[in-house]
Amino acid sequence: MIDKFIKTLRDANLNQSEFVKLMETFKNPYLVLICCILSLRTNDKTTYPASLRMLELAKTPKEMMNVKLEDLEKAIYPVGFYSNKAKQIIELSKELVHNYNSVVPDKIDELIKFNGVGRKTANLVLAKGFNKPAICVDVHMHRIFNRIGYIKTKNPEETEFALRDKLPIEYWIDINTLIVTLGQNICKPQKPECDKCPVSRFCMKII
Repeated sequence: MIDKFIKTLRDANLNQSEFVKLMETFKNPYLVLICCILSLRTNDKTTYPASLRMLELAKTPKEMMNVKLEDLEKAIYPVGFYSNKAKQIIELSKELVHNYNSVVPDKIDELIKFNGVGRKTANLVLAKGFNKPAICVDVHMHRIFNRIGYIKTKNPEETEFALRDKLPIEYWIDINTLIVTLGQNICKPQKPECDKCPVSRFCMKII
């Protein structure tokens, strides 16, 4: 079932948000990392222009560590918790420069040592920054995989490990983009538009 589900979802070619499109272009662990930090608890419509403004200031850890805090705060406003995120990004950049030779680590256990970096962000960096098999689980991933009946879990962390056990590894890198796009367009938390869903026939509709 999952093979047909993913093929059908890919073929549907649903409209990606501008932020999702931006993240797909990076292929750079540092850019994925700092833009993912911006996106936490913030919608893509706000995160996208904020990311572009941030990247006008700096695109490397060394450049970012020298950005003035107030300038970064101004650039990323109004993302959620913009002041805390600005401090976090600058401090993280300093740590990368001083302790990692400006190189983002490619191991999840190292990535989650950084302040504010959880498994969701770490997995996205591995998948989109390093092109390594990793499953980034956000609210869309957790909701939709439970809704279709593929897994039965209580929280995103349980979902990540359940998918690691069950989802074929060849789908890991791209699955977040596919599911997020489905969740933003059709399979919403409230009132999912099942009549418009390209993969409705595979779904158990567990609400």
